[in-house]
Amino acid sequence: MTSNSKNNPAAKDSPVEPFKKAVSSALRAMAGKEEVDVQFAADRPSLVDAGEVVRARLPEPPRKPTAKDIAILRGHADSYALRLACHNEKLHRRLMPEGLDARKVFEAVEAARCDAIGANRMMGVATNLGAMLEDRYRRSNLAEVNDIANAPMDEAVAMLVRERLTGQKPPEAAARLTDLWRANLEERAGKTLDSLSANIEDQQAFAKVVQQMLVDLGMVEADPMGQDDEDENNDDSDENGDEKPQEGESGAAEENEGFDLEETDALSDDMSEGAQEAADAPPGDFPEDEDMVDGEEPAEASRPPQHKDDARNAGAYKAFTNKFDETIAAEELCDVEELERLRAYLDKQLSNLQGVVGRLANRLQRRLLAQQNRSWEFDLEEGTLDPSRLTRVVIDDMRGTFAPLSFKREKDTNFRDTVVTLLIDNSGSMRGRPITVAATCADILARTLERCGVKVEILGFTTKAWKGGQSRELWLQSGKPPNPGRLNDLRHVIYKSADAPWRRARRNLGLMMREGLLKENIDGEALEWAHNRLLARREQRRILMMISDGAPVDDTTLSVNSGNYLEKHLRAVIEQIETRSPVELIAIGIGHDVTRYYRRAVTIVDAEELGGVMTEKLAELFEEAPRIAPAAAPPRRAAGGRA
Repeated sequence: MTSNSKNNPAAKDSPVEPFKKAVSSALRAMAGKEEVDVQFAADRPSLVDAGEVVRARLPEPPRKPTAKDIAILRGHADSYALRLACHNEKLHRRLMPEGLDARKVFEAVEAARCDAIGANRMMGVATNLGAMLEDRYRRSNLAEVNDIANAPMDEAVAMLVRERLTGQKPPEAAARLTDLWRANLEERAGKTLDSLSANIEDQQAFAKVVQQMLVDLGMVEADPMGQDDEDENNDDSDENGDEKPQEGESGAAEENEGFDLEETDALSDDMSEGAQEAADAPPGDFPEDEDMVDGEEPAEASRPPQHKDDARNAGAYKAFTNKFDETIAAEELCDVEELERLRAYLDKQLSNLQGVVGRLANRLQRRLLAQQNRSWEFDLEEGTLDPSRLTRVVIDDMRGTFAPLSFKREKDTNFRDTVVTLLIDNSGSMRGRPITVAATCADILARTLERCGVKVEILGFTTKAWKGGQSRELWLQSGKPPNPGRLNDLRHVIYKSADAPWRRARRNLGLMMREGLLKENIDGEALEWAHNRLLARREQRRILMMISDGAPVDDTTLSVNSGNYLEKHLRAVIEQIETRSPVELIAIGIGHDVTRYYRRAVTIVDAEELGGVMTEKLAELFEEAPRIAPAAAPPRRAAGGRA
């Protein structure tokens, strides 16, 4: 529900409606964007900036909010407004470092920079942001963390950066988390942290300092973004914030210097104490993976010089060997007792989310069943005799005229003969909340579609080892021949086959919670594998949904091939499916822009949105006519492809 209540009489009577309007207006004013769609809901707060569409979802305030409730809600609004006003997403993506952990830190520090600009200029904003952060860390169960292994490094870095930029101590709920990392981080990157405040108004200069901090922390190699230096002067003017301050990184804060939300502070004095706002779903922290650095990094001497378009790497995609790859059923990876335990762990972690996704699934089921209601074609020359037309025959006969018998035929629904494959990224970057949400959404949607007569297959993809495995060992033993292609052992997991009933495969989805399963991701071959399985099906309509949170990554393969080796193969597979295959392909990216790969795709900023997006996109597919495409041969396999 948006903040506009003109057509909602009930909303006009709500005592918090004026407050919601004030918050929405303040957000748009600070952001410098009148077109921001501000919504209030019990779902997790989020900001989606897709260029023309900007949507901010804020917590629904209680009917009688307390001053604390108001400060938390306004903290979310202020943070989103500052993000829109002081952040250039195009520049941010260009400067983004490689590596999941480095990207998490980079994102967290940039968010801290935007918040700090507002906090330094407006005391009320600083108070609101502090209340919002206190509430966020309290809900995430990080207030009681006592082991550095369970303390996210990116959150600790963000708190230290906030402390440097604003002079404010971390919120009480984040104090223990920050203290666990403080000595370690300041010892390695203390001087770089101290230099951040001098560049707070300039996003590009600030990002360069952050990159140096990542080097100090050993998360990236020295000068990882040096290749961008030559192009900095050729960027569009809006990247420097000179002509479009609402999108720029350096001039936006100056343009917003006059914004002040203090006039709305008085609203909190008029609000009575009452119910607290709806709680977010539990964080579902995932147990730490087993030794992630099992197997040494390829030696520097074995790495060829870095090259982007080297002719040696211009050949077709291939695998050095396929004999160590495996396609395996979930129940073969661990025993029944462990599967039951993991499934119970999954259900416990997502007890709240199941209700939300369940309601979305029921809505999808109603939409599908509505299409399955009987529909008939009448006045046909053959088919089933239509008794409702017999009176017309009798009357015409009494009048001396002749009327032929009328027949009817039932119409078929478009999705009655359909199979859907859900292909889930099982890489290490999905660990924690994303993989638990993905597993639950897949579980509930499989049950829903099965009730509607639609077959569902659930697949996952990862690798058997970090940084290579047996394939890499064989390559080393073979004398490190150049251009080896893929150098890791694939693991493709079948959680539920299309013909297996949901009740038999339910416990298999708990395997995604298993410690040590999630490793690296080679998306191209996984997509090829899932597509080939669909081509072997007899159903008339075949739908493939890819759920991923990033580009394909395998450190060992990329260290001895071109930097875009895996990405080029993924694009080739996608193009072949989208242009030559009868399979309908759709992708959902979690915190990663997949629209640059797939024609039909959607990107979400938070895993909590996955259930709604999956149900909505499936409903859209079923409501439109099936795509008619010529049957194609399966995508070309890598050299020595698997059976």
